[in-house]
Amino acid sequence: MKRTQKLVTWGIVILVVLVVLLMLVSNLRRSSRVVLPDTNTSAEGGGDLPAEGGALTVVEVTPETVQAAIETLHRPEAYSRTVTVEYLWTGGSGTIELSTAVSAPWTRVDRTLADGQVRHSITDGETTFIWYNGESEVYTGPAGAISADAEETIPTYEDVLALPQDHIVQADYRVVSDVRCIYAETAEDAWGYVQRYWVSVDTGLLVVAERLQKGETVYRMAALEADQTAPPAETFTLPDGTDLLHR
Repeated sequence: MKRTQKLVTWGIVILVVLVVLLMLVSNLRRSSRVVLPDTNTSAEGGGDLPAEGGALTVVEVTPETVQAAIETLHRPEAYSRTVTVEYLWTGGSGTIELSTAVSAPWTRVDRTLADGQVRHSITDGETTFIWYNGESEVYTGPAGAISADAEETIPTYEDVLALPQDHIVQADYRVVSDVRCIYAETAEDAWGYVQRYWVSVDTGLLVVAERLQKGETVYRMAALEADQTAPPAETFTLPDGTDLLHR
């Protein structure tokens, strides 16, 4: 009788092991996506990230792993958003608002200048078109340094990936205005600057960035909301009627 019970027990154990192995193999074959745990740092309203299908890879974000975590994120091919950029100095500050629309490979940025003019630019990374207000005259030239990111005057998650790993002194998971982010902060450099980045886990877009000098904020950008509806073709149409999306 005891022998029979032992055989039954071992049979159950073997069956459980086989089921676990099958589950592991199945999970490894699925495409993975990163879900970050709540590290209970300075994130208010934290909690588990919602599952959106696919296997979930939970990673602990640290200065050593933050770049690998961010590298798994992907920016949407099409979206639009408003970016607010603030420059601060002793006794004053200045704010710029940008309207950005993306339909890969094209990016359009509409920037209101200090004199009230609106500067429009559209670039695909190879050719850039620039005009002002409702003028019909358009500057056309090779993009060169006039990249989409340069037009927005904002950093991106690629800037975080380009950092020497030993320059990152703090990294974790944080929530900013209900946007769940990967956070990274650099050590103070020789000029006294510290960079802070918040990258959305959901969109892969950098949604907040700060630059501090000697502990004082001198630059701040925020773009917490992004509409992932494809912008209309008119957004990428030049004043002369050229439709860049379909030419």
